[in-house]
Amino acid sequence: MPTLDFKGKQHIYAHHLTVPYRPLVADAGKSVAPPAGTDAAVAGANANPNAVADDNLIIHGDNLHALKALLPRYAGKVKCIYIDPPYNTGSQAWVFNDNVNSPLMQAWLKSSVDVDDLERHDKWLCMMWPRLHLLRELLADDGAIFVSIDDNEQWRLLGMMEEIFGEGNFVSTIVYVQNLGALPGRYMTQVTEYIHVFAKNIESVSFARLPADEDISDWQQDEIGYYKEGYGLVRAGTSSSREDRPNLFFPIYIGEDFSISLTARSPKDTEILPRHSDGTDAVWRWGRERVESNTQDLIVKPHRRMGYQLITKVRPNIGQTFTAKPRSLWYKPQYAAANGTNIINALMDEQRVFDFPKAVPLLADIIRFANVGPSDIVLDSFAGSGTTAHAVLQLNREDGGNRKFILVECEDYADSITAERVRRVINGVPSARDKVLQEGIGGSFTYCTLGEPIDAEGMLTGEHLPGYTQLAAYLLHIATGVSAGPVDLAPKDADGRFYSDDRADYYLLYQPSLEYLQGDAGMLNEGRARRIGDAARQNGKKAIVFGPGKYIGQRELSAMGIVFCQLPYEMHLAGAGMV
Repeated sequence: MPTLDFKGKQHIYAHHLTVPYRPLVADAGKSVAPPAGTDAAVAGANANPNAVADDNLIIHGDNLHALKALLPRYAGKVKCIYIDPPYNTGSQAWVFNDNVNSPLMQAWLKSSVDVDDLERHDKWLCMMWPRLHLLRELLADDGAIFVSIDDNEQWRLLGMMEEIFGEGNFVSTIVYVQNLGALPGRYMTQVTEYIHVFAKNIESVSFARLPADEDISDWQQDEIGYYKEGYGLVRAGTSSSREDRPNLFFPIYIGEDFSISLTARSPKDTEILPRHSDGTDAVWRWGRERVESNTQDLIVKPHRRMGYQLITKVRPNIGQTFTAKPRSLWYKPQYAAANGTNIINALMDEQRVFDFPKAVPLLADIIRFANVGPSDIVLDSFAGSGTTAHAVLQLNREDGGNRKFILVECEDYADSITAERVRRVINGVPSARDKVLQEGIGGSFTYCTLGEPIDAEGMLTGEHLPGYTQLAAYLLHIATGVSAGPVDLAPKDADGRFYSDDRADYYLLYQPSLEYLQGDAGMLNEGRARRIGDAARQNGKKAIVFGPGKYIGQRELSAMGIVFCQLPYEMHLAGAGMV
């Protein structure tokens, strides 16, 4: 398969593997707690204080580091990813601040990329490459990723995504009308943008059909609204003869202007009766009263043998679904950027609080189309104004679901705009005109920042010691590839067992204290080893023990079914052939 080459690719090709792991640190003061008395509130009250709750997340920090921080908990668990990265138009500078370990690369990337930078496309690709790799790791096997873009980078983005996700996992490119007004380009008025859609595994993914009023690209319009041609008004099949349904046999008059009525209004009106194709008497589908009150939903068409034919109009029915798949052209008026601007202005009580936010109906339809179930996770790592969270909460309100969102925003407005918008969506805005926005949708989220990287140097000096659950999640993931999800990884017994699966029991002897790490309390001694080994044999599993040291040899431990991984020296070697 042809691949996309760009300057700097050799330096960032595997950069996502070298990004340090930084734990998530919850900020209760900026979070919105679940309502008192709910299951989520009870779980939060009983949770380990060092753990990030099983909740929606808003993360303030570099999204490259945030995505790496999410892997221990969420790798392979995200159903739908939507991102709206910088379009690299040149009209606004963006900052590339990845710490790529190459002096030449660092000198080339500089700090800001703008229209005068002739290599801005290469730098944009260098920025996107490692992030897309991490996003793929987070995506569930039956999940899909949606990436918004415009003409500046759309073909480069498509080539890069084909290389990362696989050409065979390409689903489609959605073209949608983003601007109903005039957005002058140099040669044409630009009204569309693009959303590239890829599956993690095309054989596993399934997409839903959109509600009936969402796909109207081949419908017509009259003074009432959209419609398409339905069936002929003449009934066919059973109970379609005059003898069977005499009350449905009556004349309908067609005027010279193709008006429809049950009584002749002039001598030039044409009387038509329901007839089968062989000329025998038939009956209408509708009775007299329905015809009289719904003439606007009938179409008059000339017919070679019978003079005229009446066709019913079909109107969109919100909540029902089409039998056809959605088209790749989306032009619902509510998708327009102006609608997104109006919504956030109403929520924030001010104008121009955020430029060009995506509209909630667009994100809601993406989530519907991605077949996100009532307990699935939606991730947006370029969160902006928080539209994705708004759409998730709105869908939960509509169907009683418990979908979760994860937002990541690196800019300083992560709290003042992104999280504040979600707070107002949850709690309500009394000044809003929309009743739902006045009352609030309900929900909760945990606001997080990124802690210091977990590394050997920080642990040896005691300068950066992660919390127990943070370290446990990290070790579990690097040792086995397991992502534990939102379960509490606090120790379950006095010997430090924090997780179990079908293959092994996992133990961590640890406290975030240099005194503990250097003393005897955290050492694996013979008594503790025998208890762990006995439990492992009873369960028919191995035991993986992480700890600062041991007073018993590995040969004896191996005989007990125990693999010991010393902290911090062997943290990154833990997975080598152990499980």
